[in-house]
Amino acid sequence: MHQSTQYQSIFSSSTARERAINFESYWGFSKQHAGELLEAEKDLANKRERLRAFQNDPVRSRKPLANPSAFHRNYKKLLDHPKTLDRKTLLLTCIYKFARHEWMGIQAAWNVVPSMAEARTVKERISRVHLAEEFCHARLFNEMFRTFHLEVEWEPLSLLQQTFYQFFARLPGEIMNAPAFVTELMGLTFYHHLDAAFDHILTDEPEARGRLRALLHEIMVDELAHVGQRRNFIGSLGIRFAKLIVRPMYHLFFQGIPEADELFDINQMIREGLAFDYSEVSPALLARSWVPSYCRVSEAAQPF
Repeated sequence: MHQSTQYQSIFSSSTARERAINFESYWGFSKQHAGELLEAEKDLANKRERLRAFQNDPVRSRKPLANPSAFHRNYKKLLDHPKTLDRKTLLLTCIYKFARHEWMGIQAAWNVVPSMAEARTVKERISRVHLAEEFCHARLFNEMFRTFHLEVEWEPLSLLQQTFYQFFARLPGEIMNAPAFVTELMGLTFYHHLDAAFDHILTDEPEARGRLRALLHEIMVDELAHVGQRRNFIGSLGIRFAKLIVRPMYHLFFQGIPEADELFDINQMIREGLAFDYSEVSPALLARSWVPSYCRVSEAAQPF
């Protein structure tokens, strides 16, 4: 006999008491997982060490992109028709556009969420570390581009988009929590599809593919925990609302990344988001991450 953890939907109900216990549980995990917050650098001690390990053992693609100028012309804004671009270029420009939105969102939130010195609650401390982890993800994305001999600039989005992110970051939690949870869920489902895309787009670059996957998995471990952490902010009414806005939020977001339609099945992402329950996640990633207790069924004995 062996013990097997079973999982319930991320949209499962939870009590206020359960969520309070889970905030304490997540904070304990976060301190051990991320390490000391280096607030001035928007960095975390353990994450910095992981990045240095990648940088000290660099992997580079064996050949450059077929047309590197096409990447540089299209990575900030798609100017060419997507069908004229090779799939490696589409993949990398898609990664940049997704990551750039993440970067803009955390820049806006960093200026709103209390610093660690000002934080008065576990929730505020969690939120500050969460944002620092997202800044660490931008550094990991940089390493993805360097793997393919590329350098990118993290320039602000349009003034309208900047205003939206600044407005969103200042919304009261009762309004902001459900859409913030859905954005984390969307990120995780995007990364799942990105992981699969590496296998059929980077077949001729096995070493580079392995490095991109290792970098992506560093991000996914955090995102798995962030999905549960953001879920923990939401009560019974909010989680029903969150489920209703999954489809329109995914569609609205990916409309701004035309490469995504060429590379991925957005409707399948939505189905996976709505059905998410951790059971399809790699056990190796789950072992390094955190899951809310109310999304786990009591461990049940299973036959060999």
